[in-house]
Amino acid sequence: MNKHTFVVCAYKESPYLEECIRSLENQTVPSHIILVTSTPNSYIEGTAKKHGVELFVNEGPGGITQDWNFGYRMADAEYVTIAHQDDVYRKDYLERALKAVEGARRPLIFFSDYYELREGKVVKDNTLLRVKRLMLVPLRWKRLQTSRWVRRRILSFGSPICCPSVLYVKQNLPETIFRDGFRSCEDWEAWEMISRFPGSFVYDKKALMCHRIHPDSETSAIIGDNARSDEEFTMYCKFWPKWFARILNRQYAKGQKSNNLGE
Repeated sequence: MNKHTFVVCAYKESPYLEECIRSLENQTVPSHIILVTSTPNSYIEGTAKKHGVELFVNEGPGGITQDWNFGYRMADAEYVTIAHQDDVYRKDYLERALKAVEGARRPLIFFSDYYELREGKVVKDNTLLRVKRLMLVPLRWKRLQTSRWVRRRILSFGSPICCPSVLYVKQNLPETIFRDGFRSCEDWEAWEMISRFPGSFVYDKKALMCHRIHPDSETSAIIGDNARSDEEFTMYCKFWPKWFARILNRQYAKGQKSNNLGE
């Protein structure tokens, strides 16, 4: 078993795939890297061969949750990070993540702050990033990272956790992380499920990766066709009465507009 594996989920022919892989190869602490896809093609196969990365093809049902769960299963490692093909990781991501989880009490997941990449430029600050950072302030203290009450209160107002920054501690988690049927809130639903377990949500306030916002991303597509609203309402109802969930849902929808390049 490897200590850590980066699982890169590849879809169709992303022009950013190689940049993502190179950022994983350049980590200050080496890691095993694998590529998974449900849309095999010559571009993905050639990229895997070029970088000497093993490619796993999901021949079952495809989709975000299915591909992420498949990749999670394929990773034979103590710790797993599911990397999104469009994103870039800072070279000290894994070094800081491993140090943090190995110093935590029964760690469940590790995650960090992040920057955005918009049209090739790094965006370090905007309204959405400031709100998420504010929501996560309580988790800067290690003694609060083990509090189920604290992390559930944070999640009850939205999902401030950057999904591709998450490192999963497999021995403390179930075999299936993401629920089929969710298209946009699959990560929020997973954090809600994991938040019920005893252990730590380990948070690093340093931005250790850059999440790319572009018109062809799945997040932008989901927001564009309004498919997100029903799932968000379902999530709020896990924490609040329906009348209050509706109020929060309207406010959360306004905040998601910043994922559009025009905002």
